[in-house]
Amino acid sequence: MKHSINMFSRAYTIKGQGVASAHDELVELVQTSLSDKFTLSENKLIAADITHYHTVNFRYFLTRPFVGRNGTTVGYVHFLPETMDESLHLIGPVKQIFYKYLITFYKGMDRLVVVNPYFIDRLAAYGIDRNKITYIPNFVDEKTFHPLPPARRTELRREYGLDPDKFTVVCGGQLQRRKGVFDFVQCARDLPDIQFLWAGGFSFGRMTDGYEEISRMLENPPANAFFPGIIDRDKMNGIYNLADVLFLPSYDELFPMIILEAMNCGLPLLLRDIDLYKNILFDFYQRAGDVPGFERELTRLRDDPGYYQQAAARSQAGRQFYNREHVLSLWDTFYSGLVTEKKTAQARLKHHR
Repeated sequence: MKHSINMFSRAYTIKGQGVASAHDELVELVQTSLSDKFTLSENKLIAADITHYHTVNFRYFLTRPFVGRNGTTVGYVHFLPETMDESLHLIGPVKQIFYKYLITFYKGMDRLVVVNPYFIDRLAAYGIDRNKITYIPNFVDEKTFHPLPPARRTELRREYGLDPDKFTVVCGGQLQRRKGVFDFVQCARDLPDIQFLWAGGFSFGRMTDGYEEISRMLENPPANAFFPGIIDRDKMNGIYNLADVLFLPSYDELFPMIILEAMNCGLPLLLRDIDLYKNILFDFYQRAGDVPGFERELTRLRDDPGYYQQAAARSQAGRQFYNREHVLSLWDTFYSGLVTEKKTAQARLKHHR
């Protein structure tokens, strides 16, 4: 007998954010590899065995009493108040109301899934029972993100106005202060022989933290820094393949999808040295803490072929670690466990009546 999963998400309404990518990957995973156990529906007001909320829209919040009557509710934790603080500018009363609502939404779920174990403690600090929190990492499918032939890389560089022969660094994601965009641009200024491309834009418009300052910077970027704006996900494989390195100088993250996507495309990773990565990326990446450190790493990656190959091998070890089959087994165990738990609880209730 198959069991039902209904997923709620509005992530697709805002382009250029990782929540939508994570949703798409999980939907594809369930449809193709768990279809013998589960039927999948999306955004339907039905009493499914499992209702999985990917976004925290208020209309979804109102469905909980109905869908939770005979099934299990699951909340996907993509952000917390402190991470929102570093991404969006909300006025005082609005911010307080939304943050209180966000935690209320999470507390109302039967189970929560986090993509980084670092956030289990953070959720517990809000009074959420850590026993109902499960860590399952993100993943990306190799059919979507994979290496392309060298000749295609040359073509792609020309398509985006890049020099086909220059060492090329890419980053992807929303243009926000917390993403380290100013350090990215400073590295471009200091390293004129390397070209830098940032695929992303202001997904939340003027609400974005640093919007005015970043907008002024974009009016006169260094000649070797390119900002093509938000790129559709089906074109991002080309963005990674035109690059030599993924450089993500973010100050705060959960588990960026672009890291997994770049791993699948064979790119070395250069990331800021922050605690969030230590329990998920281990030794899979190069790291530095400031602009001088980033510039030393980028220069060495460009000039030292042996060092570059070592960095690429580390990234490929990460790709193997977060492979599709491993993450599939985690979701299979999680969803199947929820069904078993619900059946056991219902049987006990029936027995005591």
